[in-house]
Amino acid sequence: MVYEKEVAEALNVCPECGYHRRTDARTRIKQLVDPDSFEEFAADLQATDPLKFKDRITYADRLKQEQRRTGEKDAIVVGKAFIRGRAVILGVMNPKFIMASMGAVVGEKVTRAIERATEDNLPLILVTASGGARMQEGMVSLVQMAKTAAALARLDDAGGLYIVVATDPTTAGVAASFASLGDIVIAEPKAMIGFAGPRVIANTINAELPEGFQTAEFMLEHGFVDRIVHRSELRSEIARIIDYCGK
Repeated sequence: MVYEKEVAEALNVCPECGYHRRTDARTRIKQLVDPDSFEEFAADLQATDPLKFKDRITYADRLKQEQRRTGEKDAIVVGKAFIRGRAVILGVMNPKFIMASMGAVVGEKVTRAIERATEDNLPLILVTASGGARMQEGMVSLVQMAKTAAALARLDDAGGLYIVVATDPTTAGVAASFASLGDIVIAEPKAMIGFAGPRVIANTINAELPEGFQTAEFMLEHGFVDRIVHRSELRSEIARIIDYCGK
């Protein structure tokens, strides 16, 4: 047993076992950026209901519930900030909002962050944590994969630096698009990173998966992740990478 206060002081990491707990976007921003340096943009964007989707409740009602519960309009927060004195464009996904699923708003905010980084010639940092594309928006959510990837291609053409911080879980459409396209991909320890979930894959191919499959450590071993970094060291590591890349 550990005290909740001790976990919070350790940046939501268990001080006994090192388990990295999922963290909402605003808390993550406070952990990463220099005090009072975050300037949010695109904060007014809200999702629509293109399919008039209804399960137990309508999608429109689900969005209202999530907005009241989290105080956020959608599943990502983007803005300009400083990390150890280095100016960056930062986007942080919020696993507390429909598991940070990607719909039109997430895709648009990510794209605007990429375009802002391109225009201002600043490093782009995206902290990913997502269950994938948001099924309630259907094809509208899926096209965000191509939209964000195209914007990242333009950033690359302009010589921009893009750093991904993959946290638990980074999966499905997000993992298959902008979360895998970083110049440098950092992951937190034991984060789940992959496309389909391990149980789905195991049942589909009817085979036993390797030990540690889809963990950050497994992805590092197989070349999909460049470095695993403890949450307490993320600020220093991001600043070091920016300096190393001359940005």
